[in-house]
Amino acid sequence: MITIDTLIESSLWETPSGNDNEAYEALARSCVDAVWKRLDLPQQETELSLVLTDDASIRAINAQWRNKDKATNVLSFPAFDIAPGDAPGPMLGDIIIARETVEREAIEENKSFDQHLHHMIVHGLLHLLGYDHEDDEEAEEMEGLEREILHALAIPDPYTVHSTDNEND
Repeated sequence: MITIDTLIESSLWETPSGNDNEAYEALARSCVDAVWKRLDLPQQETELSLVLTDDASIRAINAQWRNKDKATNVLSFPAFDIAPGDAPGPMLGDIIIARETVEREAIEENKSFDQHLHHMIVHGLLHLLGYDHEDDEEAEEMEGLEREILHALAIPDPYTVHSTDNEND
């Protein structure tokens, strides 16, 4: 059983229903289940921390831990270094997502916010499971997995950008 601990740090993540943690945990659970199934990982006790924050907070974290003084969509901090395909330990790690950046990217790429949020969680989770995109071969493998996992969740290919801009302008 994978325990998902959701921390909502920013009021930007509040939902109209008021069931914020439940809604985001259910979304994260669907992503975790799809990743586990695609990677054929054994069911085990492990924990995942999902932090939903804003651009200012993720910018500070990005500057502190990656020396990049800018906001980003998602950051992942694995509890343990593992290789792709290895079973995780008792803690997976942290996935931190910035609301404004994810929302802006979804608009720019003509995607729904929920579709892009699913992608960010899957992307972050794959990082926690040892996948990366530092070189072309790694990127191709990771993006292929993301496409397959999101397809299983009925989410279109995240790397097919449907710009809202008129290319003739």
